[in-house]
This record gives sequence, C-alpha cells and structure tokens, in this order.
Amino acid sequence: MNAEKSMLTSTQSALGGPEVLEIVTAPRPTPRTNEILVRVHAAGLNPTDWKHRATGGFLGQPPFTLGWDVSGVVEAVGIGVASFAPGDEVFGMLSYPFGHGSHAEYVAAPARWFARKPGNVDHVQAGALPLVALTAWQALHDYAGLAAGQRVLIHAGAGGVGHVAIQLAKARGAHVIATASEPKHAFLRELGADETIDYRTEDVALRAGVVDVVLDTQGGETAQRSLAALRPDGVLVSTIPLASPELLAEAQRRGVRAVPFLVDASRADLESMTPLIEDGRLRATIAATFPLRDLAEAHRLGDTGRTAGKIVVTMG
Repeated sequence: MNAEKSMLTSTQSALGGPEVLEIVTAPRPTPRTNEILVRVHAAGLNPTDWKHRATGGFLGQPPFTLGWDVSGVVEAVGIGVASFAPGDEVFGMLSYPFGHGSHAEYVAAPARWFARKPGNVDHVQAGALPLVALTAWQALHDYAGLAAGQRVLIHAGAGGVGHVAIQLAKARGAHVIATASEPKHAFLRELGADETIDYRTEDVALRAGVVDVVLDTQGGETAQRSLAALRPDGVLVSTIPLASPELLAEAQRRGVRAVPFLVDASRADLESMTPLIEDGRLRATIAATFPLRDLAEAHRLGDTGRTAGKIVVTMG
C-alpha cells in the first residue's frame, strides 16, 4: 500500500474487552462532495466508545472503527466546501452514532460537523471537548432551557459530560448541585459547583432540595429517584436515549417532564461555546492521554470508571 495514501486506524473484528482492538494500516479516505479530510491530531475517548466496543450498541456487529471526537488540521476539501481550506485547524464531532471513526490518523466527514479550533487551546484540549460539550450544551440549553438563577442537579459531575455541564451551567448563571463520590468533591467545587452530594452515602433527591433541572447521565434508579427533586413543571433531561416507560409515567404523575435525547453534531453549537473556551470558562480536564498504538490501554483505563474528566487519544 502506498504510504502516502495509507493511514493507521483502529478496528475490531469481534465484541469484547480492550484486547479486541487492533491498530492496522488502511487506505486513507477521500473527501466527497461537501466533506473535508482532516488529519487527526487528537480524539477524545468517551464511555460510549468502550460500551460500543463491548456490546456493539447502535453499531451492531463489527468490524468498525470507534471514536466521535476530532481535533486536527484540514488536509483536503471536497467539491462545494467553502468554509474551510487546507491548513485550517478544526474541531468537531462526527455524527452520533453512525458517523463514528475518529480513532484513526485521518477522517473524512461533512464540513458542517466542524468549527474552527479556538486558537488558545491545543489539539488535546480541543479533541476532548466536542461530544461532551455538545451533549451538555444541548441538554441544558435546548431541552432544559436553563436560565440564570435556576437550580440544576448534575449527576456524575466528575465525568466527561458532568464536569463540562457544571461549567456551562455556571456560565449561564445557574446554581449548580453536583453528585460524585466524596473524594471528587474538591474537583467539583473547582469547576464551580455550589453544592456537592455523595451519591453513595446520601439521599440525592432529599439533599438537593427543589430543583428546576436535572441532568441525568445514569438512567435507571438514579433517574427515577431524581424526579422527586423537581419542582412542578421541572425537567429531567437524560442522555440515556431510551427512557423506561416507568420513568415517563412517573414524570407525568408528578407533573414534571422527562426528556431523553441523543447528542447531535452541530457547528453552530460549537461556535456558541467557542467564546467560553477562549476566555477560559470552559475547559476539559484531561485525565490521561494515550498514543493510538496504546488505544487498548486507554480503553482499560476507561473501563475502570474511576477517571475524572476525559481520556484523549493522540495520533503520530
């Protein structure tokens, strides 16, 4: 294979643990109409990656290449692309779930999924943000309509989505209550949380008091019990897209809303958050970085569920 036309990419031919991941040589993609070819410098690793690796999730049976976050440099543009040119630094999220494939040295995707990378952050920082930031932004702004002065309960505040959501909610002027194990409470306060709750030892709904918004990233009993904290007409927004009938019925009984959703790729939302990144009000905490060749080790760390912030994969 011509080295100038090839790339290293991750793949898997079976479902399972991190050991199923392989790094192989494959043809470099070619951008189609309205697409850009991005040389990937960094790509975030998210819980959805290790869950899809193990179960197939939305993607079904392998082979497939995982990864949705991207930060890199435009290598080439397809016919019709006017927003970017070769050499531009960009970041973005491949369309979730079926646009996957950023754990590779190159990716070709629609230009509308990308925005210009903020100049004050490196590719690792920019590669960590898109999926979690878009998830938190859309949950809090589009679906919850979070307003200044409102009280918001954010579950798993030390996680990828949670730690970004705390920052976005504070930028909005909300009063933030976040959950995590007690050793992570100092981290939550550094992010801007006004109150912290140890979900392992405390009744979260009781401790939170009355809130206007709940951001649920856990589902199950966590979501169900959180409904008790909502004021009348309050809203629980869940990143678990398939809400249980019991959750929806209980929300209706209590006179509140439960809104499950999936994150959507959006240049406009990335551009809306760019000023917050540029002035330092929005940053990803980097738990660890791994080169692509050590992707399986990155997955092993993710599988522990003990990291705070984001794991990022870097390309050569």
